[in-house]
Amino acid sequence: MIVHSSVWPSHSPARVSIIGAGKVGSTLAQRIVEKNIADVVLLDVVPGLAEGMALDLMQARGIERCVRASVPEAYRFIFGTNNYADTADSNVVVITAGSPRKPGMSRDDLLQVNATIVVEAAKKAIAHSPEAILLVVTNPLDVMTYLAWQASGLPPQRIVGMAGGLDSARFQAFIAMELGVPTVDVSAMVLGSHGDLMVPLPRYCTVSGIPIAELMDNATIERLVERTRNAGAEIVQLLQTGGAYFTPAATTCLMVESILFNQSRLMPVSAYLQGEYGLKDIFIGVPCRLGSIGVESVLELNLTETERAALHFSAESVLKNIHRANEMLGVKLGNN
Repeated sequence: MIVHSSVWPSHSPARVSIIGAGKVGSTLAQRIVEKNIADVVLLDVVPGLAEGMALDLMQARGIERCVRASVPEAYRFIFGTNNYADTADSNVVVITAGSPRKPGMSRDDLLQVNATIVVEAAKKAIAHSPEAILLVVTNPLDVMTYLAWQASGLPPQRIVGMAGGLDSARFQAFIAMELGVPTVDVSAMVLGSHGDLMVPLPRYCTVSGIPIAELMDNATIERLVERTRNAGAEIVQLLQTGGAYFTPAATTCLMVESILFNQSRLMPVSAYLQGEYGLKDIFIGVPCRLGSIGVESVLELNLTETERAALHFSAESVLKNIHRANEMLGVKLGNN
């Protein structure tokens, strides 16, 4: 059933609030519910959208056998709302709200419209859930994560952007498709910004422990690297009406699991750097351990000069867009 926040029990299980009930947000809600990870609050400014999605998901629970045996039935909720007060006391808040890409658009083209949306969402959500971990999915991802940090006032380790996991999953899939092997046997790693300047690292990609350089030639690897960089645009062009949502939702769900269950999972995410990789005051994709406090630690890989230069070039683009966004918003850079 759908309930009002006034009767939401204080001793209910873990709660995840998803800001934005579009395709990414609603698919993420579905994954969390069907995997019995947490209760879900789905919020959207469009009247009735979040409520309708929540009701539809609630009705599907019996078919999907969504039961957490340790939690009484009366205390399991999927709740749709347009009121931030209903997100109170969330363990994790995920921001997916924003305008999606259209064919011919880059992620950076979304900067102005989505900056205002993300800043408002971060402020309002954290006002009601000051202890939450904040996950950002909205594009341009690394810039939006930085703005959410500024707006929320949270310690940087409690702000995480979903990027590297998605890009790595795409690289992983392309390698598996090329070699005709199970995707689960492939391990891939992508660093840098979530955009055209991302930095796939073939040296750190393996199939059942075997480096891909021993399984395909350099030309093939470079072709897959380029396809990975343009993977989001490829889907946008095919769909014509929006961007990817299955893989972004799956990646975010994995991050939510690692946080709620304190798994310390090692995965690439957009994290705040304070000197790691020679970068400061920036959110960008790097491998991190993700647990109950958010980013537990940043792993510094031993990069070649070429890889390091590519990462710094990627970071320069992010920093320029952070300055642009703050000028649009009238915010002085680095006010945290």
